[in-house]
Amino acid sequence: MPSFSSGASPQKQQHNARRKQLIRQQRKSLPIASVKKRLVEEVKKNDTLIVVGETGSGKTTQLPQFLYDAGFCQDGKVIGITQPRRVAAVTVAKRVAEECNDQLGKKVGYSIRFDDSTSNATRIKYMTDGLLLREALLDPLLSKYSVIVVDEAHERTVHTDVLLGLLKKVQRSRSICADKNGKTSSDRQDHSQSSTLKACQGIKYAPLKLIIMSASLDAKCFSDYFGGAKAVHIQGRQYPVDTLYTYQPESDYLDATLVTIFQIHLEEGPGDILAFLTGQEEIESLERLIQERARQLPPDSTKIWTTPIYSSLPSEQQMNAFKPAQAGARKVVLATNIAETSVTIPGIKYVIDPGMVKARAYNPVTGMESLIIIPVSKAQALQRSGRAGREGPGKCFRLFQECEFDKLAESTVPEIKRCNLSNVVLQLKALGIDDIIGFDFMEKPSRTSILKSLEQLILLGALTDDYKLSDPVGKQMARLPLDPMYSKALIVSNEFKCLEEMLIVVSMLSVESIFFTPREKLEEARAARKSFESSEGDHITLVNVYRAALECLEKSKSANAKEKTMEKALNRWCWENFINYRSLRHARDVHSQIQGHVQQMGLYVSSCGDDMVQFRRCLTAAFFLNAAMRQPDGSFRALATGQSVQMHPSSVLFRTKPDCVIFNELVRTTQNYVKNLSRIDPLWLAELAPQYYATED
Repeated sequence: MPSFSSGASPQKQQHNARRKQLIRQQRKSLPIASVKKRLVEEVKKNDTLIVVGETGSGKTTQLPQFLYDAGFCQDGKVIGITQPRRVAAVTVAKRVAEECNDQLGKKVGYSIRFDDSTSNATRIKYMTDGLLLREALLDPLLSKYSVIVVDEAHERTVHTDVLLGLLKKVQRSRSICADKNGKTSSDRQDHSQSSTLKACQGIKYAPLKLIIMSASLDAKCFSDYFGGAKAVHIQGRQYPVDTLYTYQPESDYLDATLVTIFQIHLEEGPGDILAFLTGQEEIESLERLIQERARQLPPDSTKIWTTPIYSSLPSEQQMNAFKPAQAGARKVVLATNIAETSVTIPGIKYVIDPGMVKARAYNPVTGMESLIIIPVSKAQALQRSGRAGREGPGKCFRLFQECEFDKLAESTVPEIKRCNLSNVVLQLKALGIDDIIGFDFMEKPSRTSILKSLEQLILLGALTDDYKLSDPVGKQMARLPLDPMYSKALIVSNEFKCLEEMLIVVSMLSVESIFFTPREKLEEARAARKSFESSEGDHITLVNVYRAALECLEKSKSANAKEKTMEKALNRWCWENFINYRSLRHARDVHSQIQGHVQQMGLYVSSCGDDMVQFRRCLTAAFFLNAAMRQPDGSFRALATGQSVQMHPSSVLFRTKPDCVIFNELVRTTQNYVKNLSRIDPLWLAELAPQYYATED
């Protein structure tokens, strides 16, 4: 018999064998391993199960594997696990694929918006909760799933809350379909059951198993919502964490964080530090202060290596947080709440929690979205402290008094109560749910928020005057995985023959900040940005950036470079031009996916060429609800709400102050700011949006 080489060197084979052995040992040592049999039995006995397992218990990675081993994927069925964050869905799927000793995308895969790593062989599928909602548009009974696990449910994102209401409905429908006679009783069959039976088309469905899971969860409210569903508690985190509080209130939590970092560094044993802050500005400011103070340490003391992690940071720089510190150095990770859940940063022994978080709040009356710094909830504080006990005993330094912890809210205010609901309402309408106010939300949003969203969707043409989904515009908008205003913009741009430009703009606006401006290179970054700027506004500037990036790729392609080499060239170009490579790459993925959608809808991707007046007219027709007029004092008035607003300093129009602009974002930080602007002729508003501006003087 001929012998074949494995292709791997003996050293690599030994390394792989050691790695597999280590993973097996780690899996066996997880707290959840001891209750594997009980958990599987509870899932078999209960259609809905609530699993409360503290950080480090292994629930996110292990429970889906337990269910797979127990036969829940027979007949090609899939176990779906939802995550509120994209990064968690991706990283956890990679870890579980490695534990299964399989290539990612085969047995284990992930699917997030604009990025699908699954195949017909995938049986354990990690995804964002929003993506599962979109799947329900095509398959109302979610027929390919035997089990749905809603992970990190305590975060209560808007998609999680809508998903829970939908899954409750799907469970009822699947139970009807599972009945031998296709009905629950001979004399009782309501309209919803009739439509369900039609969807069944004679197929017998097994009941959908639903598992709601979190590290810190008010199990009772979830249990009550699902009719007294059983709750199972898993042993706590792997290692103990000592929690320390301050004796006195801290007036400046940034200064207190700085002092605590050096207190740990000088007085505590080895181990890395994770400090939670509210945003990029605070992180950059504190990083600079740490570096200044570190230079004053004695030459023989352990060095400090600071590394930030926040969502708009380029991905290659985010990965620095996961690298071990060099010998003789202590790693200090400065993070937003991106590091609170699911993503584990190795080496962390000490956590510093100032007890604050930046949160979005939406006012439906003014249309204003605010970014405000508020106290964390108890659930968030517990998640943060759990980061210190993942690899060994740790300490959590809370920069507030113990009595203040008792005053914190039990859990975060659900996002559905503090966000614009237009997208939620459109998706529910597309799912055939007409009575939005009567929908079985776990916690109902305000009536005002729902009515304002319905009003906006009517103005955009997505709904008819009697609140029905319009055909074709409303149905087309619902098919696109975008904010309704962006969906309408793409449809409108087809009429203006500038769909190519609008595709670029929508893709670029759908990702984190494109421009990366390091504090230590402000002037260089500003100079680089000028080469892309358009005097007409930020939208055309974004088009210029995208096309310049494509030009860079084309140059590499013409030199017969391989795809990997082309990406390296683009990465280098981004670095030289202070462009966020991760965001740009994501924008290209979004562009590719959305282009596929619009072409399937029969829209023609054409360009307006150099006629940017035509494109700005299209922007006006699409974003007419977001128009602002300059006032005599130099400020602007948002025409839809009457709010006084200021141009954001990041806009290319900041110094020119045109008479009238359209914008894509209205936020409040220290002031009311409008972002992503283009100059327009105010006369275009009545011409292109007569349904809204015809009565205006």
